[in-house]
Amino acid sequence: MTKYLLLLALLTLSACQKKETTVLIRTGMGDIRVRLYDETPRHRDNFLKLAAEGFFDSLLFHRVIPDFMIQGGDPNSKSAPAGTVLGGGGPGYTIPSEIRFPHLRGALAAARLPDQVNPQRESSGSQFFIVTGTPQTDESLDQWEQRLGTKFSPEWRAQYKAKGGTPQLDNQYTVFGEVVSGLEVLDRLVAVPRDANDRPLDDIRMTSVRAGH
Repeated sequence: MTKYLLLLALLTLSACQKKETTVLIRTGMGDIRVRLYDETPRHRDNFLKLAAEGFFDSLLFHRVIPDFMIQGGDPNSKSAPAGTVLGGGGPGYTIPSEIRFPHLRGALAAARLPDQVNPQRESSGSQFFIVTGTPQTDESLDQWEQRLGTKFSPEWRAQYKAKGGTPQLDNQYTVFGEVVSGLEVLDRLVAVPRDANDRPLDDIRMTSVRAGH
């Protein structure tokens, strides 16, 4: 009986440890729920920390590009007048890269400075983007392989053909989560009118970003 209870306790503990870590991003155009990956612990923990502090509240999705992605997390966007070019702000630190996942539709990834000034590909401490991407076929994936000088695994190819995404970003940015609900909201956000710098003409704010809500 004691052994049975011990086994039951271990199974329960294991189930608890595998519980998903989710974050709800609320916007005026709808809610997006994302799951954070345990395999990218630095990015997961940093995102949870900033969310708990209310860091993201009232920040804009300051950059939207159809068939590509939406970007937010710049603290300078909270009170930026219309037309202000955004994307240079952060919390004052970077995060070591944890590059290992593909940029499928709905992928949550960290923004970063370009390789010329950031050869280690360290991530922004707060700016992130969510992939909308485009449908992919064997032909398009073959073309990206030739252009990038890389090979996608059979698993990644199958996922890209099923979901779409931006394979051209693979192995360059840290993907640390994925959208589990609200893809239709993502599609609405990325389609709004925008200026020459891809900033939405009407501000799209993250009203709140909280874990487990």
